Amino acid sequence: MSTIVYVLNGPNLNLLGMREPEIYGHDTLDDIAGMLEDRARELGLEIDLRQSNHEGHLIDWLHEAQSAGAHAVLLNAGAFTHTSIALYDAIKSIRTPVIEVHLSNPHRREEFRHLSWVGKAALGTVAGFGANSYVVALEAAARL
Repeated sequence: MSTIVYVLNGPNLNLLGMREPEIYGHDTLDDIAGMLEDRARELGLEIDLRQSNHEGHLIDWLHEAQSAGAHAVLLNAGAFTHTSIALYDAIKSIRTPVIEVHLSNPHRREEFRHLSWVGKAALGTVAGFGANSYVVALEAAARL
């Protein structure tokens, strides 16, 4: 069994640390990568962290995770969470377990954020714990 976990990040997550820190915190995507690499090592896993502002890249990477035999995918699709039937279809079309991740709790935010197409297709969701949401999701992935 593969030990690689893809960590896919969608639009605007490249701006973490600067973008609305009162909602998303002060940790950058590099900070999160460091936290995940440390925890992954302890769990006997490897991470492959990527970010794109383009929906098609996320879909291609989900397909790639399947082809590569990845252990799991952690997916923070950003705003695509609430709009992308294409990501929903991509998740449903692969056997690789996908765990939805959010820094904030979408259910405590604007009404339009309450619908998650990603969550409807994902194995589970971790949300509302800031950068630690990724670590909790990685720990869940390790137990799959």
